[in-house]
Amino acid sequence: MAKMSAYWFPAKRYGWGWGVPTVWQGWVVLIVWGFAFAVGLHRFAPQHGLAFGIFLMTWTASLIVVCYAKGEPPAWRWGDRK
Repeated sequence: MAKMSAYWFPAKRYGWGWGVPTVWQGWVVLIVWGFAFAVGLHRFAPQHGLAFGIFLMTWTASLIVVCYAKGEPPAWRWGDRK
C-alpha cells in the first residue's frame, strides 16, 4: 500500500502558497470556508459592507492558519527545479 502524505494542502508547483487539497479533511475545510463565505455574502453584503469585509477577513485568516498548520511548508517554487 502506498504511503499517503500527512499534508492536507500540498505546496503549489509554481509560486508561493498551497494547491488543491489531497485528502478529504482539506476538502472539508474548503467546503466549510465556501459555505461560510456564501452565508456571509447573503447575510452581510447587501447592507453592511464593512461587516462583510471583517467577516471575510476573519474566515480567510482562519483558512490561512489551517493551511499553515496542516499544509506543506510554503516557499517560492519554480517547477521541478529545487
